[in-house]
Amino acid sequence: MIPKATANLVEMFSSVQGEGVHVGTSTLFVRFSECDLRCRWCDTPHSWALAKTARLESERGTGDFREVANPVPLSQLIAAAEALELPSHRFVSFTGGEPLLQPEPLVSLARAFRERGPRIHLETHGLHADALAEVLPVIDVVSMDWKLVSDVRRADDRKSGPVEDFHTAHAEFLRIALGAPEVMVKVVVTPATTDEEIDAMMHCILGVSPEVPVIVQPVTPCGGVGAAPGPQRLLELLSRLERSLPNVRLIPQTHRLYGAL
Repeated sequence: MIPKATANLVEMFSSVQGEGVHVGTSTLFVRFSECDLRCRWCDTPHSWALAKTARLESERGTGDFREVANPVPLSQLIAAAEALELPSHRFVSFTGGEPLLQPEPLVSLARAFRERGPRIHLETHGLHADALAEVLPVIDVVSMDWKLVSDVRRADDRKSGPVEDFHTAHAEFLRIALGAPEVMVKVVVTPATTDEEIDAMMHCILGVSPEVPVIVQPVTPCGGVGAAPGPQRLLELLSRLERSLPNVRLIPQTHRLYGAL
């Protein structure tokens, strides 16, 4: 149990948004620890478990970090954000791990950061609908992943063989997310991605909100995924979604290009 007025984090740092429709904007990242999914391509597997320590960037853009013990008092995190010139950022991104596993500290931090200027951007795997409803009043942008079982399992799923897909849970999450001022759906595609699961995702989105932006994100090879889909396959997937959805974009992870964290 994490005490009230504290949060269990992996890190906090200043950088630039590298994904989605706000790519390229100045962003303060607050990475929560613990995740209940296992993505084959995850680039932060150290965020899966509750962390013993968190690292906080000391000065904006320097990559100079200090370590503090978890859980961290929220007052200390607010002071650390102010030291990173919080008001000069366009966004604060709550990411993970999975931030919705810690809804109470998320709400407290979002309120404190929001009143200092930045918009609040929630990066989530898009499955904890009840927690989303709890935090939604303090969120400006919901960026939800649409997970595909070709590459993603729950932490308690068996390691091989078929498992239950995420489509129904994602559709319910999206219905609630539409209460935010802005929503986007991101789907990471790999060589294992099938037409059938893309079609299932598309039909679910059509049934909830056809106009929502859908970001097709080619995997950045990492973990158990050694290569991204080729150009022809990416164009096929884009075309397949554009037949029914009016707001589809192909956007890779850009922060890897300029060496950001």
